[in-house]
Amino acid sequence: MSNTVHDVLIIGSGPAGYTAGIYAARADLKPIIFAGPQPGGQLTITTEVENFPGFPEGIQGPQLMDDMRKQVERFDAKVIFDVVSKVDFSQKPFRVWVNDTEYQSKSIIISTGASAMLLGREDETALMGHGVSACATCDGFFYRDQEIIVVGGGDSALEEASFLTKFASKVTIVHRRDEFRASKIMRERALANKKIEVAWDSVVEKIHDPEKKSVTGVTLKNVKTGELNELPVTGVFIAIGHKPNTDLFKGQLEMDEAGYIINKERTMTSVPGVFASGDVVDKIYRQAVTAAGMGCQAALDAERYLEG
Repeated sequence: MSNTVHDVLIIGSGPAGYTAGIYAARADLKPIIFAGPQPGGQLTITTEVENFPGFPEGIQGPQLMDDMRKQVERFDAKVIFDVVSKVDFSQKPFRVWVNDTEYQSKSIIISTGASAMLLGREDETALMGHGVSACATCDGFFYRDQEIIVVGGGDSALEEASFLTKFASKVTIVHRRDEFRASKIMRERALANKKIEVAWDSVVEKIHDPEKKSVTGVTLKNVKTGELNELPVTGVFIAIGHKPNTDLFKGQLEMDEAGYIINKERTMTSVPGVFASGDVVDKIYRQAVTAAGMGCQAALDAERYLEG
């Protein structure tokens, strides 16, 4: 442990973390950003990003995050490509550990994001960003006049399926049960949509074709009969929920029942001096641009807190 007490430490390096770093560095707070297990966040597993302002021709997700990292380092913020293993927010200065190395800080910004829950299949991993997606609003535009599937049965799945009908010619909802878990209004809206069909009692048995590096179809399995059904589709959207990356902060900060951090005032958490931004807080929008905006807010809030 060094005797240095930093002004601000930023845990997480997606759009929220890097934007917080840019603002904190320009305020001469000399932030340290801990990049975490997936430097750059979920955008690093996407391909074309067309809805982030300032890129009229679009930009690849990994390139966008690499550019953000370079921008934050330009202002002398330090990016540490390692994972925070433990925190202690019970006393000041706050303490953060990376393995056996301890850091102390007057303020903390948490931007650890949320992870889309996936099926856990090898073909799903191989085709992520190449026909498999966990974000309809990010990628739906690329499936104009194509047939696709949405896997899930809750509000998120039905909302994404309805949204995707703006582009796709046909959306098949694949659900392992014989009724949806979604709210009544979402069920009625989805079932009334002429572009939506439902494969009840079904799971994805196989996604074709990793060798071609694109989705060419899926094999569905009926969980009651065991019957296999081939479906020619070009897109697979996984909508079985998100999990906020907050295990590190359990018992330290107030969270809701799903594990999202609760902000009390603007971006301040239940512990004064600890701020949270991006998908670790936001379970509604979950967009790169909204996460970046919250990262800006968290840095400004931290600056005001330190001045006070």
